[in-house]
Amino acid sequence: MISLPPFNPTAFPSPCYVCDLGLLRKNLAVIAGVRQRTGCKILLALKGFAMFSTFPLISPYLQGTCASSPHEARLGKEEFGGEVHVYAPAYSDKDMEELLPLVKHISFNSINQWQHHKKKVLESSRPIHCGLRINPQYSEVKVALYNPCAPDSRLGITLDELQGHDLTGISGLHFHTMCEQNSDTLERTLAEVEKKFAPYFKNLQWMNFGGGHHISRSDYDVDRLCTLINSFQERYGLEVYLEPGEAIALNAGMLVSTVLDIIERDKPIAVLDSSAAAHMPDVLEMPYRPEVIGGGQPGEKKFTYQLAGLSCLAGDVIGHYSFDTPLITGQKLVFLDMLHYTMVKNNTFNGVQLPAIATYEPEDDTIKVIKEFGYQDYRSRLS
Repeated sequence: MISLPPFNPTAFPSPCYVCDLGLLRKNLAVIAGVRQRTGCKILLALKGFAMFSTFPLISPYLQGTCASSPHEARLGKEEFGGEVHVYAPAYSDKDMEELLPLVKHISFNSINQWQHHKKKVLESSRPIHCGLRINPQYSEVKVALYNPCAPDSRLGITLDELQGHDLTGISGLHFHTMCEQNSDTLERTLAEVEKKFAPYFKNLQWMNFGGGHHISRSDYDVDRLCTLINSFQERYGLEVYLEPGEAIALNAGMLVSTVLDIIERDKPIAVLDSSAAAHMPDVLEMPYRPEVIGGGQPGEKKFTYQLAGLSCLAGDVIGHYSFDTPLITGQKLVFLDMLHYTMVKNNTFNGVQLPAIATYEPEDDTIKVIKEFGYQDYRSRLS
């Protein structure tokens, strides 16, 4: 476990998301290596990480972005550049009008959606590659909330639903069946995809392997991933896309928080100026327990606390942690791996202050506060 932060936490406002640019570059180098070894294209999934102040650093490593809405597509087009791909479970007519000037690829979730929007897309003044998201009805995702192939999932077209339809105008297929998994899962998933959908590959140009690939994780088998991509491209002559979001920012950022109060119960409770419900929703949704610098498992160290959030939600609890010395009011705590699915999902429940956003540059030990939020940010979401 990391015992000391790479920076002085008191130098940041609190609460504050901190992006370590050195760790971000380390992730990007690993991901770019996959591109270099395979020739595939890799996109930043904005649903996982959309800190656009870092896009000038990220964009040279990747080929573009993938979006799930017109707003994300516009952000990718204006701030990142490169290719913009979009997939959503459904598009309204207004969505499509906004997307057509922005995107290079559009993937549809159902035959109905493809047929409804087909004429407008194919008659667009700019060439757009159209795809279908398929559901191979195979996934190794354990948490039901994140399993796109669960029974009765609305995500993707099954083989039965695809059969008998004219796919003229479709140039690629897209599948996304993984979540925080290694390349052995992709290998088994790809076998299912090929077994069911390979007859449709002959008229295609590209295949999108989706996201959920933990490429930058220390135990990820990059060699296996590259072998799978190269072998697939050789067999079918299709261009392969990957769209990681979490892997871009994995372990590259922290959340600086402050202890506001200590409440004595059977086990003492430290109330923070951060909130699981508002600032790190996946702690409750996944659920998972983020690591704290200097903190251990309950009972591992001498003093154990429940770390609790600032909102009035009774279950706004981050977890139980132990420390070598007692926590005190005003003390800064640093949560690890707090970039992906934090800023993109945070909210202003209870009017709780949104964390500031900052960067840390280890090469010269400098910090930069990119943005701080206030009342107008809360008020502008209401009317």
